[in-house]
Amino acid sequence: MIQNLTKPGKLKIVVVDDHELTLDGAFNALQQQYPDAQILRAKTAQSTINQVTTLQPDLVIMDLSIPETAGEPAHIDTGIQALRTLIKKYTQLNLVVLSSYTKALVRIRHDLEAHEGGLTVANKDLSSKEMLKRVDWALQGLVDWRVIRGEKAGLELKPEWLELLRLAFEEGLEDKAIAERMRVAIRTVRHYWSKVQDVLKVYPEDGKNLRISTEMRARELWLID
Repeated sequence: MIQNLTKPGKLKIVVVDDHELTLDGAFNALQQQYPDAQILRAKTAQSTINQVTTLQPDLVIMDLSIPETAGEPAHIDTGIQALRTLIKKYTQLNLVVLSSYTKALVRIRHDLEAHEGGLTVANKDLSSKEMLKRVDWALQGLVDWRVIRGEKAGLELKPEWLELLRLAFEEGLEDKAIAERMRVAIRTVRHYWSKVQDVLKVYPEDGKNLRISTEMRARELWLID
């Protein structure tokens, strides 16, 4: 069942990052800006889901590169999946993605477009003042569509093209196996490749492997880990 967050009483915020210094910096800036707010910290995807379930916050500020549980390595896909879980379960939750990997949001663009809460994006190299500005925007219910839709990188990627990249470069599958996993004809997979490479502006060049060039470009844009 989808649950909408309610907002009685004082402001409630959850800050998510597995780096202590970043977590402390965001926490201190928020505490100064919102002295009466209840602010909790989380370092893993699991603790993030638990904190949101328990606290029912007005806002979640989260990094994308986080571990699933304590002691595990941090991965971008872990944060992406945690974010997807939150937006599907809490349709009006306000979110700020505070991360060095914001381009990866294009992976779940269609999920984010259906979200009803505020959603803004801040790179970690922004000043505290700029970060707080995006917090304010998210609390107002504003949405930063440019990064979410990949417009800064000139991207317009369909979900099946992103799945192609994941299967090829994260799972190491060849086209025949990709076709079987995606339940499409192998000629469809080849069509996806041509579309993806056109969007990424990767074209045949003498002395270069087209598949390797595609992988390098996809990783550069954080479309895959």
